[in-house]
Amino acid sequence: MKHWACLTFLLIIATASCTPSSATSSPTTPSPAVSTEPGLAIETMPLRQLADKQGILIGSQVNVGILRYDDKYTKTVKQEFNVLVPEVEMKFAFLHQAKEMYYFRDSDYLVDFAQKGNMKVRGHTLLWHQFDPEWIQTGNFTKGELIEILRDHINAVVGRYKGRIFAWDVVNEGINDDGTLRDTVWLRSIGPEYIDLAFQFAHNADPDATLFYNDYEAEGLGAKADAVFALVKSLRERNVPINGVGLQLHVTLNEHPSAEELSANIERLSKLGLIVHITEMDVRLHQPATADELDAQAQIFKDVFETCLSEKACQAFIMWGFTDKYSWIKDVYPGFGDAHILDNTYKPKPAYYVLKEVLLGKISSP
Repeated sequence: MKHWACLTFLLIIATASCTPSSATSSPTTPSPAVSTEPGLAIETMPLRQLADKQGILIGSQVNVGILRYDDKYTKTVKQEFNVLVPEVEMKFAFLHQAKEMYYFRDSDYLVDFAQKGNMKVRGHTLLWHQFDPEWIQTGNFTKGELIEILRDHINAVVGRYKGRIFAWDVVNEGINDDGTLRDTVWLRSIGPEYIDLAFQFAHNADPDATLFYNDYEAEGLGAKADAVFALVKSLRERNVPINGVGLQLHVTLNEHPSAEELSANIERLSKLGLIVHITEMDVRLHQPATADELDAQAQIFKDVFETCLSEKACQAFIMWGFTDKYSWIKDVYPGFGDAHILDNTYKPKPAYYVLKEVLLGKISSP
């Protein structure tokens, strides 16, 4: 995620104490019945069934606390998605709360839940400056000590889920908006090579996992995207085991990359031998949202999804949440909301239907 204020929200929601957001505007498109019964007409299939028919990965961030107590949330996750991303349950400060202590209960729950539902899991994230635990930030460790802490953490986490998590965001948001490396305890103590080490440690722990660098505002073309491109190009040239780039896409109606820019960026990354995942998409709207704004939001979702599916290197489309009932947006961006494809009663919005239209078109095309 881009904004630091979300840290408090993420920690709160991890304990399932979040509050529903305000009501959203009703979609202008009538809601068809959705079921996964055998023999169901293709037009009424949920997103997951349509995506499975084409071998397409479509998913969302999920929160274990909510999975445990909201049956509607859990049913929707199982029905609509074939890949899941933990919201906070695999972040450093959540998993590794003290130097000699790991907490895997919630991450184990999520991985088990996904396996039982025949869903893939993207691990998120091994390093993010907003989730460096206090014991690391204040520990005054030497360079060598911090390298060993990094090695231990990645070995413990990636090794625990070897063969069960197909991809990892190894380094999250390591670049500032101006293109420089972000000032973190890892950069200050180890130097820029902390990124190389993190990818190497992750590869050693699970050689079959697909390893990503993940960032925001690097989706189109511009200074931030160029900086990310330069970083991953350098990693590839030095034979660091990086496999892909995650493009987040936390956008608005007025600030989002064009389909042409997104396509061009994916193509240049693919020429480096990298794959791309859309990793955290949402489209926030001013409140109260109008029907026209919901339609404009849907068009952005459609453009991104179609662009991803048109590029061979883009191999997953994942949103940062799917229902307005549980959303980080309202806490971080006062006055904004309605960022997801289902409203706060789980009713599909226009954005949901355009994703279905894209999948239906993919199925019907020769």
